[in-house]
Amino acid sequence: MLIHLESADDPRTADYRNLTDTQLRKRIEPREGLYIAESSKVLRRAIEAGHEPRSFFLAPKWAGDLADLLERFPQVPAYVADEQVLETITGFHLHRGALAAMNRPPELTIEEVLGKARRVAVLEDIVDHTNLGAVFRSAAALGVDAVLLSPRCADPLYRRSIRVSMGGVFQVPWARFSSWPAGLETLRGCGFTVAALGLAPGAVDLDQISGNLPHRLALMLGTEGAGLSAEALAGADVTVRIPMHRSVDSLNVAAAASVAFWECRIRDHSQAP
Repeated sequence: MLIHLESADDPRTADYRNLTDTQLRKRIEPREGLYIAESSKVLRRAIEAGHEPRSFFLAPKWAGDLADLLERFPQVPAYVADEQVLETITGFHLHRGALAAMNRPPELTIEEVLGKARRVAVLEDIVDHTNLGAVFRSAAALGVDAVLLSPRCADPLYRRSIRVSMGGVFQVPWARFSSWPAGLETLRGCGFTVAALGLAPGAVDLDQISGNLPHRLALMLGTEGAGLSAEALAGADVTVRIPMHRSVDSLNVAAAASVAFWECRIRDHSQAP
């Protein structure tokens, strides 16, 4: 249902206002049960994952590109306006041309996402949405079955996280611990070996465990800068490090995640869930 906007003051576009105000959006989006999907590719992946749009927000030239989705959801309003009106509402230049306000799906439990999972990423207090999205993109690409978040991790359904992940947040199931790091016992109870990536004394090189991988492995990574907390490290079964050269001590958390996911991937895909 195409609705052409004549003014940036139209009250029907409230879901899209002030998208660049991170603190505001972090409060109102979960409270109002929505998230914003940006770009046609991300929008399609959200819908492929079964998520329901509440409205579309488009520059005119994108209405044709997304015509099949608009026809699929004929009762969902699709707001169309020139780029200046769109920019005034959102606070940024909509160079990708298409947004959608999506209904947040019900949150999954830790037990639900573990299921038959064999490779799991556990993230402690990662607050940068770009890093979080990059970890999800690597998880989707490199065969990680689920992502588990500490209570203080950033929101995977924040617009930047979704965009950087290229929709990976819709492809890899995720859940949030209600208690931390006590929740690691749930993993251990499900037969997971918990391997922490850190620079703690006694850490072994990553290839020492990748040569004899456990059936179920959880790779735990910590926040930007400080890395994993002492409590999280104490809750791991083993601490591993990525061997470095030229006096570099560590990688960005998203880069480290990619290396670890690849090194610990399931080689026998016939046994993957």
